[in-house]
Amino acid sequence: MIGMRLALFCLASAAWAQTLPEIVSRVSEEAEVFEHVAPQLLAEETLTQRTVKPPGRFRPRVGAAVAKPVEPVWRTREIVSEYSFGFLKDAPEWLHEFREVTSVDGRVVSSAEAARHSLALGMASSSDREKKRMLEEFQKYGLTTAVVDLGPLLLLFTKRQVGSYHFAIGGQERIGANKAQILDYTQISGQNRMLVFQGRRALHQPIEGRIYARVPDGLPLRITITATRKRGKHVFRDEAGVDYVLNARGFLAPAAIAHKGYADDQLQVEDEFRYTPFRKFGADAEIKFTPVPETVK
Repeated sequence: MIGMRLALFCLASAAWAQTLPEIVSRVSEEAEVFEHVAPQLLAEETLTQRTVKPPGRFRPRVGAAVAKPVEPVWRTREIVSEYSFGFLKDAPEWLHEFREVTSVDGRVVSSAEAARHSLALGMASSSDREKKRMLEEFQKYGLTTAVVDLGPLLLLFTKRQVGSYHFAIGGQERIGANKAQILDYTQISGQNRMLVFQGRRALHQPIEGRIYARVPDGLPLRITITATRKRGKHVFRDEAGVDYVLNARGFLAPAAIAHKGYADDQLQVEDEFRYTPFRKFGADAEIKFTPVPETVK
């Protein structure tokens, strides 16, 4: 009897499970919806970054005992911004993040209203100059390495992009109260890359990672990404994960992002992004908020 019940349970579980093509199809569907609504959305972003402070210049005296390795000293920054998405004319194939900073380490830089006004004007500009200024804005506030364009990570898997990846079914994990099926993915073609600002240089890196799809409907709950690059004798690695939540209006939007950057396997930077619920805003200077239309599922 126990064996029969176990067999029936396994059959029921299998009936609820989705195949790899079904999960990929659901992820692509959500990516298409997000691509459509994202340029109309606005949220407040809070970035908390921890970075290793570079060691000061110190030369030991001749004959002095060799000092023990010094524990790294961490510096923490917090930057709050008005946050949205948009396209660049010279790179229309990828959705970018745009920000206007309102506070740095608790010091007010701009009111939220003024930041939204500036953000809307920049997004509506016919020139990419203002948009590119916003893309590099973080550098001015002392962030050593700014990882950007993680929020739209879901767009790696739109219908036109999904063929650029190889997928494989992995295990299962829990994301909050939800059971999630893991899909491993590896980029095999295409131009999409994780964008990392290193100093004044923008680096586009090949990627791989995981999709955590809710059981039994395949809704993507989390997407992770790993990118590795070499510079001289050193190897740099970035690891990030984006948690998505289903908005009451029927579309997915980022809720939190975690990123870690390593140099030769030594942790150098940690980023934590948090977002308020996304709203829709008009492109006019008054920034009037309007409801996002319901999306049929």
